Amino acid sequence: MRYLSTRGEAPPRDFEAVLLAGLAEDGGLFVPETWPILSAAEWRALRGLPYAELAARLIHPFTGDQIAFADLRAMTGAAYAGFGHPAVTPLVQLDSRTFALELFHGPTLAFKDVALQLLGQLFEHVLAKRGERITIVGATSGDTGSAAIEACRDRDRIDIVILHPHGRTSAVQRRQMTTVVADNVANIAVEGDFDACQDLVKAMFNDATFRREMNLSAVNSINWARIAAQIPYYAAAALALGAPDRPVAFSVPTGNFGNVLAAWAARRMGLPIERLIIGANRNDILARFLAANDMTMRPVEPSLSPSMDIQVSSNFERLLFELLGRDAAATAEQMRRFRAEGRMPVPDAAWRDATALFRGSTLDDAGTLAEIRRLWQGQAYLADPHTAIGTAAARVPGLAPEDPGVPVVVAATAHPAKFPDAVEQATGIRPPLPARLGDLFGREERFAVMPADLSQVEGFVRSHTWRNR
Repeated sequence: MRYLSTRGEAPPRDFEAVLLAGLAEDGGLFVPETWPILSAAEWRALRGLPYAELAARLIHPFTGDQIAFADLRAMTGAAYAGFGHPAVTPLVQLDSRTFALELFHGPTLAFKDVALQLLGQLFEHVLAKRGERITIVGATSGDTGSAAIEACRDRDRIDIVILHPHGRTSAVQRRQMTTVVADNVANIAVEGDFDACQDLVKAMFNDATFRREMNLSAVNSINWARIAAQIPYYAAAALALGAPDRPVAFSVPTGNFGNVLAAWAARRMGLPIERLIIGANRNDILARFLAANDMTMRPVEPSLSPSMDIQVSSNFERLLFELLGRDAAATAEQMRRFRAEGRMPVPDAAWRDATALFRGSTLDDAGTLAEIRRLWQGQAYLADPHTAIGTAAARVPGLAPEDPGVPVVVAATAHPAKFPDAVEQATGIRPPLPARLGDLFGREERFAVMPADLSQVEGFVRSHTWRNR
């Protein structure tokens, strides 16, 4: 398996190189040169497998012969052994056709754990084989940072620095990052929004001298391995509900587009996914695109669902590349105009192709609270604000498939205890943290507050990395 950049100027890479590189040198994102496709019989043969086995079988086509299947199977087993539910990503039925796919049973209570616990194993395996060391830099709107830190803490060959928007995450999200005591971990609170953090990370990767000096790598969903590691949970849900002999739909609360892109990838591999519904908060650039081909940047507005407070959805570039017939030059030009002009004029034909599969919906804070309350009062189900946006989107008339026999699976992306203020406001119940995190608010925090200035951030990363080396 080889990988291409969406912008066409970086040389093709194998899986190991893509894992360690993260972002392509031309600023593009890596995508598979060809998509592995499973037959209906091959999908049926995967039914009923333990999650770690299913994950290994679906990810192995993307690693190619660089990682032996037995090694990959050992890594998936180790990655998911500590999850708090034996199914790893269990399904919970909410009504006659709607199911919650609970992705928050990992160590940091968010869906990012499913991919990042495996990425930690992959990094360790590949770096040991190569005798190399890397510095990981990542931007987070709340959940990626803590999941990445938990996956990479205390690893001998990795230093990790996470950027988060100062004052724009929940207290639980922030403390899960800033209270980790490990020499290889550092945190920066950037004075700006998530897009500012993400821009700094991309700028560090585009600084060729700094990138080589630090041997930079990424854990954000710009890293293809993150997307590959998320495909299995969509397959697990679809297979449990009758696929490939029964179509399914997914509703995904979406900010950076990586989670729903993994569902798209599962469909590209042959799963019968009839509809992908995107739930957005007030930062609704993706919903506006799907409704009216309006991909126009607006200022990021804080909300009750901070992990979705994003206007530049990085992974959309991968879908755009596919919508444009894998035309790398056209993709690069679209992305250049988007950055220069703040809007992306996607060709009408490509937009229509997107809307044949995707639908979008927007929910404000008041609607989010109302949906959390509805789920609790009607189904006795306690949902966090992001999950509530997904369940609300699934109920919007015209978004789900017309056939009521097609189940709609909502990606439940975070434990309600990560957002206790919103849940308590909606239901009167303050969800407690699991016992393993019960002392979180008594732990000392460690982080630096910095302006969104590339030279200062690079200086901090350099100091952290060289101290450890």
